[in-house]
Amino acid sequence: MKQNMKDFFTQSKYHMADITRKSPSFRRAIAMGQIEVGKIGFKHINEKTLPKGDILNLAEIAGVQGAKNAWQQIPLCHPLLLDHIAVFLELDKDINSIFAYSIVATTAKTGVEMEALAAVNAALLTIYDLTKPVEPALTIKNIRLLIKEGGKKGLWVHPDGIPKKLQQFLPSKPKQPLKGIKSAIITLSDRAYNKQYEDKSGKILNENLHFLGAKIIDYSILPDEKNLLKEKIFELTKKKVDLIITTGGTGLAKRDITPQTITELEHIAVDGIGELLRSSSASFVPNSWLSRSMAAIIGNSLIICLPGSSGAVKDGIEILKPILPHALAHIRGDKNLHNEAKNGEENDCL
Repeated sequence: MKQNMKDFFTQSKYHMADITRKSPSFRRAIAMGQIEVGKIGFKHINEKTLPKGDILNLAEIAGVQGAKNAWQQIPLCHPLLLDHIAVFLELDKDINSIFAYSIVATTAKTGVEMEALAAVNAALLTIYDLTKPVEPALTIKNIRLLIKEGGKKGLWVHPDGIPKKLQQFLPSKPKQPLKGIKSAIITLSDRAYNKQYEDKSGKILNENLHFLGAKIIDYSILPDEKNLLKEKIFELTKKKVDLIITTGGTGLAKRDITPQTITELEHIAVDGIGELLRSSSASFVPNSWLSRSMAAIIGNSLIICLPGSSGAVKDGIEILKPILPHALAHIRGDKNLHNEAKNGEENDCL
């Protein structure tokens, strides 16, 4: 029996996690650690009288370099292009210690926890190296991840808490860019309508829109029938729904009727949204180019047609999240949006 090549390679004892089909998202991590340098070491560090010179600035630079080189030190760590690295050192005279803090951020398919920890480790080791001529009894301890942000799990905070000075990096409340937006979800699927399988993509849409603050006023599962979809859209536009998102029916099969049904209605095409969805996903899911995802304005409603797979819906929401509030504000003729334009916001492209 021919063995699947993917299964074949996962039997290797060591392999990097396969993130090929994951979509890039914002990632950030904050870490810290401590080095006890003793009274003599602390005095020399504070007075900048160590034989090798002032170590604090050098340790900061070493920390930045440590984050950049994490993938070279850790065998299965993914190499990442980092967008931001900063290392801060804090002296504590009461316990003759130096605390190192690092923050690392980027947009990538995997997190930057190891890079943040590597930054702290490199900074503390540099302090160790330059302090040992005057005080060999040094102790590095309590290196730990404090905060990580991004990916499927969103925000994670160390269960033992974080220093008060880092509270500013915790969002006071979840961002809800679609707060108050009247929304509706339509799943197009013969099998889901006939209850042959669970409508996972519709549920994912429902959860994500709720999380973003949208007010879901309708969630329907329809068969792949043109007339039923038209009737539902007319019903929702009469209710002045701001955002209608469909899932399913955007493929190449004969029963995939969603895009052509929308185009038969009186509409204004928003071509850029379909282009954005395909181009953003194609680098990790080549078949995205076969999707007929699209968007249009009917009345005062923005309609976006997403594919029917759970993965495509998750990726689609992440891709659209930054631009949806702006698009909806334009459609509603939001006065605040025009004020922003007068104040120099980048709305010229519209």
